Amino acid sequence: MRRPSWDSRTGSATARITAAFADENELTAVLRNSTNRGKGYAVAKGMRHARGAYRLFVDSDLAYPGCQITKLLLELKAGNDVAIACRVLPESRYVMSPTFFHYLYTRHLMSRAFNRLAQRMLLPGILDTQAGLKAFTADAAELIFSRQTLTGFGFDLECLFIARLHGLKIKQVPVDFYYSSETSTISFVKHGTEMLMDLWRVRQNARRGLYA
Repeated sequence: MRRPSWDSRTGSATARITAAFADENELTAVLRNSTNRGKGYAVAKGMRHARGAYRLFVDSDLAYPGCQITKLLLELKAGNDVAIACRVLPESRYVMSPTFFHYLYTRHLMSRAFNRLAQRMLLPGILDTQAGLKAFTADAAELIFSRQTLTGFGFDLECLFIARLHGLKIKQVPVDFYYSSETSTISFVKHGTEMLMDLWRVRQNARRGLYA
């Protein structure tokens, strides 16, 4: 059943464009939040609303072309429950303009430091928890996102922890990562501090049995 769109004269340009697209594509549904409740909340809402056999989310900056998405879907079809992009595997590569090298190198170093800590505290062996491309089977998505509690950028940590806690098979996939013109919306200080707190929150939630 097709879902009605809201008045095209209201809302953001993105809302109007996506609503118009959904009106012409009956397999597409547009979900809208009245307030910004965080990336984790939006992703979980989309995952639980979806009805496909495979469910995937990808960052909107087009850093991962369609062929990279296909890599993850193939891993799910091969029998894995969860497939995640991993930008630090030897087969992965960055494609970018030299003018952004300094910024991306700094971001890479901070990301590596965070992932080392995440491996020690929560997810040993998971090399790149924060890559914005992850795919799940329908069963895995229902199990994970029905238990997710974090709504900010640290939700990736929680989702992977839940997957591992329940014995799901996680595949780390090498990818090509395209970095073009805009800097990340993530603040190293603000969001970095929040994600460090999220590491602690996941540990506390696990001790309280919230993910069982």
